[in-house]
Amino acid sequence: MNEEHAQAAADIAEVEAANTAFYEALERGDHEALAGSWLPGEDLTVSCVHPGWPVLTGRGEVLRSYALIMANTEYIQFFLTDVNIAMTGDTALVTCTENILSGGPAEEGNALGPLVGQLVVATNVFRRTPDGWKLWSHHGSPVLTESDEDDDEETPS
Repeated sequence: MNEEHAQAAADIAEVEAANTAFYEALERGDHEALAGSWLPGEDLTVSCVHPGWPVLTGRGEVLRSYALIMANTEYIQFFLTDVNIAMTGDTALVTCTENILSGGPAEEGNALGPLVGQLVVATNVFRRTPDGWKLWSHHGSPVLTESDEDDDEETPS
């Protein structure tokens, strides 16, 4: 493998590790680590779209949204599938499917509210910095399942 291919493989491995670290911080509810995953000094250009939310712009607004999610989620786990990484220069594009298992605040007498599964397709854009690859943008969109579509269709009797 020539030097250029070796560097590209190393870059891809670093981006994949940064992507994984972002989701692991969210799973742990570690807001400080999650904040460290995002591009610093880009208060105006950082953006995030959570499924069903409007576009959030600016590092502060994005990080506040994660604090709100963490405060209202007792348990969350991500199983990433279909991970694909494309790179050009100092920018990397990661697409993946987030298979999410989450639980809300506990109901009376229970340690955890009911667990809910959700599928989200996500696009994460990373930029290379002196401190490694940092998130510039995250966009998550819900995946409609066949049962969701069936609910919308009335079958003639």
